[in-house]
Amino acid sequence: MLRLLFIFVFALPLAAAEPVKVAIYDHSSGSAKAPPNLKRILGEKEGFATERFQPADFTPEKLKGVRVIVVPGGSGSLQAKKLGDAGRAAIRQFVKDGGGYVGICAGSYLATTDYEWSLGILNAKVVDRAHWARGTGTVTLDFKPDGRTLLKHSDAAVGVYYGQGPLLAPGDKKGDGIPEPYEALAIYKTEIAEKGAPKGVMPGTTAIARGSFGKGKVICFSPHPEVSQGPNHLILNGVKWAAGQ
Repeated sequence: MLRLLFIFVFALPLAAAEPVKVAIYDHSSGSAKAPPNLKRILGEKEGFATERFQPADFTPEKLKGVRVIVVPGGSGSLQAKKLGDAGRAAIRQFVKDGGGYVGICAGSYLATTDYEWSLGILNAKVVDRAHWARGTGTVTLDFKPDGRTLLKHSDAAVGVYYGQGPLLAPGDKKGDGIPEPYEALAIYKTEIAEKGAPKGVMPGTTAIARGSFGKGKVICFSPHPEVSQGPNHLILNGVKWAAGQ
């Protein structure tokens, strides 16, 4: 009898793991391209459950159960304006309490400590702010060893679409509420210097950074690995890291 009970118990199927809930910021009426791309990358097979959050949804109540917030491209200042003081405070507290934050392009501008409207969850400043609209196109990133490991990228370099994201450098702000210095996972090897932007500024600046804020994890992508040509696995593994996986 005991033997039969033992076989029966161990033959029971294992309970499915609870999917990781991801809130994707989107203040558009459905026209934004990034949310569908992110939903495709962060699918059920990968263990995620994604939901589109409008600015008004970023409240402590609605963020309950969310593990990671992803803020994609657009305009960082407009995102900040749409969120308002209450929305930005809710995101800061969410990360401080242990949530994950993933910024892409505009979402990385939003994460820095460099603007009065920034979230201040990544101790980074933006290089050459005057020429933020420096053009778009494919650039090459050089990965640091930790970047290759964390993002599961086999090569030392990769081409990725750039859409006027921030050229990041370590921030110099200190004090209560200021995060510790970030770690560069990848830097820009090549550059785009159009519309009057000076040449020689972009190479060597941080393209992908990770850091912590309170108990939470922050990872910011200056370029756009979420676009259809990818490499999408950078976003997938970045979100997994931010979720504590």
